[in-house]
Amino acid sequence: RTVPRHLFVDEALASRAYEDTALPIGHGQTISQPYIVARTAELALEDLPDPSAARVLEVGTGCGYAAAVLAQLFGEVVSVERLRALHERARDNLRPLRLPNVRLILGDGACGVSAAAPYECIVAAAAGDEIPPAWIEQLKIGGRIVAPVGTWNQQLTIAIKDASGHVQKSHKEPVRFVPLRGGIA
Repeated sequence: RTVPRHLFVDEALASRAYEDTALPIGHGQTISQPYIVARTAELALEDLPDPSAARVLEVGTGCGYAAAVLAQLFGEVVSVERLRALHERARDNLRPLRLPNVRLILGDGACGVSAAAPYECIVAAAAGDEIPPAWIEQLKIGGRIVAPVGTWNQQLTIAIKDASGHVQKSHKEPVRFVPLRGGIA
């Protein structure tokens, strides 16, 4: 309730901003439905001893809405977007909210952001066939990844890194996300 979702969608869609649905934000991308942003945050927070001290990597900034929500819950949010136009839009959308704990990066989300690693949690707004190895490398021991996995039959997946550096995966629920793509555009 503290994040004004209507500020993150096109003016023509502002009347639909609080519906529980994904909406287009241009460039073939969408702002996730509020339920899925909340569910992802809930799963990211699970078993986290001190969220206010946690650093989270968000892959797929989009318009910046989820980053703003995560900023209310975690100590630091590093958000990476591969599309320059969306990166700039997110920066413009977030500026008036003055969230000092959000850092936006233009980069290849599939590679993560190693300069700010390690992370207590990594959340993704795009689905790949598997969880990228770079994310696992950048995750703290005991940390968790919350990401959609799959091409057609996507599952919201939780991956927890154990002391040996391996991840234990569990699938939570079926979802539908845009595909995870590499590179910068």
